Amino acid sequence: MKKLIFLLILIIQTACTSIVLTPVDFAWPIESVLETNRNGIVIENRYSLSINVKPMFFEETNDSLHVNKKTVRIIRNNKGYYFFVAPGFKNVYVFTSDNGEMILYNKIQVSELGLDLPAFNQRKPYIELLEGEKHLFYLTAEGSKGNN
Repeated sequence: MKKLIFLLILIIQTACTSIVLTPVDFAWPIESVLETNRNGIVIENRYSLSINVKPMFFEETNDSLHVNKKTVRIIRNNKGYYFFVAPGFKNVYVFTSDNGEMILYNKIQVSELGLDLPAFNQRKPYIELLEGEKHLFYLTAEGSKGNN
């Protein structure tokens, strides 16, 4: 009887093993430049992505009422983290996705006064942050790699 129970447990464990697919490159080749609607939602049709960014604007500006027609820049790195920035922001917000939510992973300070013309580039394994055409930082989900 003990051997039968052990055999059944072994069969069940074998049937329930998870599958891991590697390597995976989650990077988006270029940033998405999206405009908020009056409800603070940005929609990226190319990637079937829709996100309420009002909480991020409130965190950055203490204002979630005046979000209509704001520009948000989003890019995804090769590990699957989403990087967000907008004009006037002092920080880049790094999010991970889980169970239908975007969860703040890191907030990286990149300016003391706020950015005027932020932009992202994919520079694997980094995300490059620009101010206009000027390079500012190489970023990872963990933070800034400095002015490299």
